[in-house]
Amino acid sequence: MGTAFENTFIIIREDRAVDPKTVVNEGLKIGRHPDSDVWLNHPSVSRLHAGINEIEGYFYLINLSASSATTLNGRTIPFNEAAALTAGDEIQIGPFFLKVEQTVEAFTLRVVLEFAVNVGEGVSRHTSELYKEQLEFKRQTGGLIPHSSEVVDALKVFWGKRTREKAGRPSPLHPRTPPHSGKRRFNWRGTRDLVRPWPFAVFPWALIMVGTLSGVAAVSYKIAFAPAPISNPHTRTTFALTPPIAKQANGSSCTACHVLGVSVTNKEKMNANCGACHQTENFAGTIIRAHRDAGITCTTCHAEHRGEDFSPLMAALESCAKCHNDDNQQLYRGKSVHTPHGGTYGYPVKDGMWVWKGLDNEELASKPVVGVFLKKNRVTANQTQVWRNAQFHGIHVDRVRAVEGLEGSLAEDGVTQMLSCSSCHKGGYMGRNVDRDYPRTTCARCHNAKVFNERATVVRNGEMPSCTSCHVQHVKDTHWASTLRVEQIQIRPSEIEVR
Repeated sequence: MGTAFENTFIIIREDRAVDPKTVVNEGLKIGRHPDSDVWLNHPSVSRLHAGINEIEGYFYLINLSASSATTLNGRTIPFNEAAALTAGDEIQIGPFFLKVEQTVEAFTLRVVLEFAVNVGEGVSRHTSELYKEQLEFKRQTGGLIPHSSEVVDALKVFWGKRTREKAGRPSPLHPRTPPHSGKRRFNWRGTRDLVRPWPFAVFPWALIMVGTLSGVAAVSYKIAFAPAPISNPHTRTTFALTPPIAKQANGSSCTACHVLGVSVTNKEKMNANCGACHQTENFAGTIIRAHRDAGITCTTCHAEHRGEDFSPLMAALESCAKCHNDDNQQLYRGKSVHTPHGGTYGYPVKDGMWVWKGLDNEELASKPVVGVFLKKNRVTANQTQVWRNAQFHGIHVDRVRAVEGLEGSLAEDGVTQMLSCSSCHKGGYMGRNVDRDYPRTTCARCHNAKVFNERATVVRNGEMPSCTSCHVQHVKDTHWASTLRVEQIQIRPSEIEVR
């Protein structure tokens, strides 16, 4: 028995508008799988239905399908059995007829599709022709056809490594029973007369019960649906602050912040809910322009679902230093952030030049007293360094109470000590002799979290500098207000305009 080697197969498709295909391989795969050499796309064809091999100079057809019939000249070939092929033979698989036209030099196979004829219906038309062709085949070969059992064994070894239809092996679940022929194969349907069906009402009632229980749980046990407990300020049913900073108490309501459904715009809607609720006479959830341009929203600083004792306020204060840090590699709309003030804080003058950018129009509009100060001193925005200098001193001098240990000047009430030039400068006050060393030691005396009302008791370390003592995010907030700030004087609208 010789070993398998590559053969040349030519496939001519009359059922499809394609050119003849040449396949050079050890064997020809026939089946419904798209990777088959002869692809027969029909439900009655198995994924790997049959194979054709050459052994000792003769080509053999082996049936690899245990569930679908394969016939040669009208004779059914049993599963895992083989039959010799010669020119003029006709193989039928489902509605496909595969006609062998040549076996010398190259094996030529012509594929024809006839939907009107099924396997088994053409048995009688090939009986006499089959006998004549087999006699002629034996006469031409001199009766030297290899023993069928040896051929079958060789083909089983070859195709056993390639077939995926292992269920075709004999077993109690897959007995080796020849498939039905003709219409019996395609028209048989199983019955359900011995199977007790499920009552259809079970499914609607199951859906109703699951939906009802989910609705009750969503109302009664809201926290069960949360990824983690929310903080106490958002679980109260009554306001803890007077006056309040929100229009209504949250009361652990998920829909007060979140919107129903899954959407890419959910985060935007949630931020809109934050701003709409936290909008009262005593508080406004404003966002400065720099943060708006960077895409910073309410939830960026005030996170939630981190435990009952979690403070969104403290998280926001701590997030300033975490975000504005040279180690933060995240880009905000294409821009990076860095550690502010060169890693320090204090008097914003370097090498005699103001490094402080000053107030923008929005911030300046929130400080009308500074606007009046600039107007009285006839300072305009065109004077860059003078403009920043005047803004800085307009914010501090005669507007802020002096903390203990700093020298100040008496206010009009004769009691209150207000910041003056001598509070920060121990040497010269103007020109080249101005003292810029001592102010660096006094800035931290005022700019820390300890100088704020209401919330000062919850600050972990009141002596630590607070970014919000300079950079105010929520301008309109009566609770988070500095104890150093004095009453605003009444200003006429005509005095506020600044050139």
